[in-house]
Amino acid sequence: MSTTLDAIGTIEERAMSALAQATGTAALKEVEAAFLGKKGELSLLMGELGEIPNEARPAFGKAVNEAKSRVQAALDEKFAAAKGGERAKQFERERIDISMPGRRATAGREHILQLTTNKIKEFFVGLGFEYRESPELEKFEYNFTALNYPEDHPAMDEQDTFYVTDDVLLRTQATSLQGHVFEDRKPPLRVFTVSRTFRNEAVDRTHSHTFHQVDAFMIDEGISMAHLKGTLNAFASAMFGGEAKVRFRPDFFPFVEPGVDYAISTPKLFGGKWVELGGAGMIHPNILRRYGIDTERYTGWAFGLGVERIPMMATGIDDLRNFLENDLRFLDQFA
Repeated sequence: MSTTLDAIGTIEERAMSALAQATGTAALKEVEAAFLGKKGELSLLMGELGEIPNEARPAFGKAVNEAKSRVQAALDEKFAAAKGGERAKQFERERIDISMPGRRATAGREHILQLTTNKIKEFFVGLGFEYRESPELEKFEYNFTALNYPEDHPAMDEQDTFYVTDDVLLRTQATSLQGHVFEDRKPPLRVFTVSRTFRNEAVDRTHSHTFHQVDAFMIDEGISMAHLKGTLNAFASAMFGGEAKVRFRPDFFPFVEPGVDYAISTPKLFGGKWVELGGAGMIHPNILRRYGIDTERYTGWAFGLGVERIPMMATGIDDLRNFLENDLRFLDQFA
């Protein structure tokens, strides 16, 4: 029995010696596992109880538990000291010099096309127009059929687009909104949208497969081309300055009759030359009748233009690709 108790004392001494030499929490955890873990030397001593006479077992068990308690107490003390030292070193490594100047946060800014869109929305909302949106993935019916395009009409060749199925495509024009509005609303109507549109175009400085359009229409009793021209004059002034003027020339679009292309002129741009901006006209009676709108009572106008054209003309941008290439050297000019 005395030999067994001596073995407990020997193991305890080695444990204490290992604790004294251990530096840092990692080394202390190794000592803990070696002597107090499930397979540690002091823990394994309890497995020898079966080999000890019955009358000696209580004393043996007590001696083992007391040794474990003393080693555990010494271990806890060393752990506390080691953690404190390591924490102090960590704090020193991570210490912030509050006397140093701070780093200015980089603030985001709106894209030039978003700035233009904001300006367009402000104008039309100010005139009492309602802003609406329609799906980018559009049905053929809304993109062409509902806009008075006969099947296989040559005008569709100008809008070669991306088809998902024979009946579903990426919209080619913001005007596709009209059918959605006419299905759930009746005149009087004042509606506009700013939409991303798509066409199968070779990309160059004046063409892109992805571009944006603003489209607006107004339907009420007694609406005429005079209302259209008045609205476009006001729109041109809001976008390009009070000296801007609008000119109409006859043109063909399936969804308007009569149809016109309109151009603007201002002394500030291109020496006062006329520059084509978009297409417009009186909404075709076929479209109104398709949605049960009385053409004897109601008439309406519609117009659309490329949003990119507005900043291009206002600032002299000469390459359409700049808008979507995310070059900060270009975008930072419009902060």
